[in-house]
Formats: sequence, C-alpha cells, structure tokens
Amino acid sequence: MIDITIEPERRRSLGVNRIAGVDEVGRGPWAGPVTACAVVLDPRHIPEGLNDSKKLTAKRREILFDQIMAQADVSVFHVDVEEIDRINILQASLLAMRRAIEGLAQPTDFALIDGNKVPQGLACPSETLVKGDGRCLSIAAASIVAKVTRDRMMVALSQQFPGYGWETNAGYGTKAHIAGLETLGVTQHHRRSFKPIHNMLWSEDCPKNV
Repeated sequence: MIDITIEPERRRSLGVNRIAGVDEVGRGPWAGPVTACAVVLDPRHIPEGLNDSKKLTAKRREILFDQIMAQADVSVFHVDVEEIDRINILQASLLAMRRAIEGLAQPTDFALIDGNKVPQGLACPSETLVKGDGRCLSIAAASIVAKVTRDRMMVALSQQFPGYGWETNAGYGTKAHIAGLETLGVTQHHRRSFKPIHNMLWSEDCPKNV
C-alpha cells in the first residue's frame, strides 16, 4: 500500500507537509446519515495494519480506530437524512468530505480523496484515488474512523428505534430492515428520496409512521 504522507520525495515535489486522507461511508443505506472523515497521519506513529475498512474485522477496526484517534489529526462530519433528501446522496457525500477537511485541527496542505470526484469549494489542492482506501494509508485510516463512527451511531439509533436491525445492518436494505419497515413503518431517520422508502410511503399497505 502506498501513502503520500510518508513519501518525502513526493511531498517535496508538491511543496506540502500536511496531507489528509479522506473517505466517506453510508452512501447506500436506506437510513441514517452519510459520514465522512479526514485524517492526517503522523509519519512517526502510523498504526500497523491499516487497510480498507471493509477488509477488516469489526474487532480489528475498533483497535485501529483507537490508535488513529490517539495518534492522528482526525475530523468527522455527518450529513443528515434531511440534507441527503434535499441535495441527493452524491452531493451530500461530497459536502460531508469537504466539511470533514475543514474540521481538521490544523489546515491541510493537500487532500487525497477516495473515489473519482473532488468536493467543490476545497481550500486546498487535492487528488482523487479510485479505491484509495486499499491503496493509501491515510485514506484507509479515514475509512476506518468513518465506518466505526457511523456504525456506533446506527447502534445507538437502533436502541431508540428497535425492529429495523440497524445494530447489525447499519441502515442497509436487508431482510430484517424491510420486515421492520413493513411492520413499523418509516421513521424520521429514513431517506425518503431513496426509491424503496419513497415507494413504501406511497403504499397503502405500509404503516404511516412518518
């Protein structure tokens, strides 16, 4: 795995010192926010085993989460369902990434962004990396923090709204989630602009818990 934050030659060629890796999670779920994270790693204290969060066990993600939070400059930002429904999920994801970058304790000189789209209005130069969470250590760190943070949020929401399986499905459209919708209806944490939720709201058979 490469990482621009620990490549002195590349860093010098760009004339930058602080480089943030940026990733988001939660574009696909039917419920809950989309969450983005920006991480500036300390080259002297990089946790061992950083990788795409999807390739790690939940236990390993939790261990790395604690190490990243203790050793790096980290910023997390959530965009809620109302904003997702208003501006669409792609724009909400890009907004979350920009706000995460802006929320770092110190301004970053450069942003490495997972995917192929750069958020508008960034105050620093940037570069996209497709599948960057498997190629770049700082993006991998951002993916871990974003996933752990959002998963914890969905577990907390599942305690307030039991029956949808959010503690295990994180808001994705699993059988348990669908069964909850059919029995309990749509909550304020569901994304009404998403077709399955929109269709349920218009269905005469669906409980109207709106």
